[in-house]
Amino acid sequence: MGKIKLIVGVAVVAVAIMAGGQVGLAEWTNLRFQDELHDLSTGLGSRAGMMAAKNDEELRTLVIRKADEHGITLEPQQVTIEHPPGAELVYLAAEYDVTVTLPWYTFALHFKPESTKKVL
Repeated sequence: MGKIKLIVGVAVVAVAIMAGGQVGLAEWTNLRFQDELHDLSTGLGSRAGMMAAKNDEELRTLVIRKADEHGITLEPQQVTIEHPPGAELVYLAAEYDVTVTLPWYTFALHFKPESTKKVL
């Protein structure tokens, strides 16, 4: 009976480590992408060697390209671009899901990074 408890305990710890690793990586990737959105919205991206976007479509393309660099797949309709009245900054946001796959269980994490949140 002691061996069965040990095996079950090790399996539970292994699944917890797998879940924690996948969730932690997804959260970290989201934070890095959110930081990219902040830089793009403030124009820091153009000062850091990226070309400045001339219109919303180019900006949307830049956001999708940055997401892709982080392993995030976005469609154009998942990217929000707004120009608040009287503001110099552009509001950028994206919505996407990341699937976490564990043995016998799969779930999705939903993310909505926004340019107004500076995290890193």
